[in-house]
Formats: sequence, C-alpha cells, structure tokens
Amino acid sequence: MESITWLRPEYKGREDELINLAAAADLVGVSRSTVSNWTKRHPNFPKVALLTGIGKRRNKYVPKDEFLIWARTQLDKGRSDTRPGPRRPTAALRSDQVAHHQRQIARLSELEVRQAAALKKTRAALRKHRAELQQARERLTAEITAVHDIERATLTVKDTP
Repeated sequence: MESITWLRPEYKGREDELINLAAAADLVGVSRSTVSNWTKRHPNFPKVALLTGIGKRRNKYVPKDEFLIWARTQLDKGRSDTRPGPRRPTAALRSDQVAHHQRQIARLSELEVRQAAALKKTRAALRKHRAELQQARERLTAEITAVHDIERATLTVKDTP
C-alpha cells in the first residue's frame, strides 16, 4: 500500500497539474541532482504539494506551472565565469580523462582474469558434484532394489509350505 501525504490540499483532485521532481528535471533538460540541489538551496523553489511512497522511495510532486516558471527563471540567469584563478586547459582535462579510462581498463581487465579463473573453478566443482550426485543416486537405487529383493525373498520363503 502506498502512502500519500498532501502538503497543499488545494491540489487534491487536480493531480494532473502536478509533476514529480524526476519528470520535472527531464522536462527542463537538467539532471535530477540539479533539481534536488535547487530544492535544498533555494527557499523560493515551488513548495511540494504531494508526497507519495515511504522512506527512500518517496516521490515529491510540485505544481507543474510553478516549476516551469521557476526553472525558466533559474536557467535564464546564465552563468558568468567569475571564478577566481585560471581555468584548467582543455588538454589537461582530456589528459586526465585518458588516464582515468586507462586505469579503469587495467582494473577491469584484471577483474576479468580473476573472474574467469573463478568461473573455471566453479565449473570444475559443478562437474565434480554432478558426478558425485549421479553416483549417490545409483548407490541409493541399488540399495533400494536390494531391500526390495530381500523383502520379496522373505515373503516367498514364508509363503512356501
């Protein structure tokens, strides 16, 4: 059962006017974390109207029109580069990216080798246990057959005058 909490009851019955924050992010072309940051950093962000779900699965809904107006204002502000100090050259950034990807490839290649060895051992153990299972089944069948044979022989001896 899903939990529903109305924080702005005036929107009850007008659920089609609400949008959840994940869909709102997609609507204006920003990431979900951007919208999450907006909700935390800007006191004038549209107030949540509806909460659904529980715990970490909770969805927040805001009025779509209010969100669009607010997001347009936020996105139209633009960013002027007033950061102190020089920016890193693009070549340095690309060099860092190349180094990062090389490290990832080396790590994943090593992981692949370890996992291949583990898979080989697992397959060998699986074959061994399947063979032992087959032998155990054959021994059990032989013992059951022997018990039945003894029971039949005992009955035959008792029936003989």
